[in-house]
Amino acid sequence: MHSDVAVEDDDDIVVDVETSERERIDAHLAVVLNVDTIIISDLHLGSDVARSKALVMMLKTHHYKRLILNGDVFDDLNFKRLTKDDWKVLSLLRRLSNPRRGIDVVWVVGNHDGGVSEILTHLLGVPVHEEIVFTVAGKRHLAIHGHQFDRWITKHVTITAIASWLYLLLQRMDPHHRVSRWVKRTSKKWLRLSDKIAHDATSHGKRRHQAQFVHCGHTHMPGIKQIDDVVYVNSGCWTDKPSTYVTIDHQGDVQLNSM
Repeated sequence: MHSDVAVEDDDDIVVDVETSERERIDAHLAVVLNVDTIIISDLHLGSDVARSKALVMMLKTHHYKRLILNGDVFDDLNFKRLTKDDWKVLSLLRRLSNPRRGIDVVWVVGNHDGGVSEILTHLLGVPVHEEIVFTVAGKRHLAIHGHQFDRWITKHVTITAIASWLYLLLQRMDPHHRVSRWVKRTSKKWLRLSDKIAHDATSHGKRRHQAQFVHCGHTHMPGIKQIDDVVYVNSGCWTDKPSTYVTIDHQGDVQLNSM
């Protein structure tokens, strides 16, 4: 049966980028990828350091069958903080989720998304999950944001909120993000927390889902490492420069990309 529903064109979603920034982004996107899955996390739309322009350009450049938003799409519940470019990200996600596109867009909820996901799932037409299991080339993957394994944020809510505010302030004051990256690298508490989340997440993935790969966000620390017989993958964030994202090609190979 012929359908009158047209596939929306994304060419009218245009972002204005400074020349120097545009050159760096173009260099990263010089090779157009055709992959099975792209995983992004920690967009923190509404924050002063969200890289919405770069994100739109990346999503419009590559070809993929599945897009997983692995938590913290929003920074908080205040939609008034969303910029014009943040709304362009949401508009693009809405279009990508059109069934005629053939792209499976999935939202895995993060700790910053609480209270927003139920509303936006209807607005964007994107299903929201606590975690999702999927298979690529016969390999079993689990995507879960990772805050479920972070006991610190549940025990120290106020301290966590202050620390998050200070971290975002550092990023806003330093446009090159050298200071915020140094803080992450040198904070022993943060590094120990990141390692613990990695071990607990992979243990959960193996025990509950027989996953061979476990994908998280939350820590903002990108990386891929083997933990026992499970591969832990962290997609990093879109508030740092460079920002990072994960691709899984049609043969099942997992790669961490940055731009």
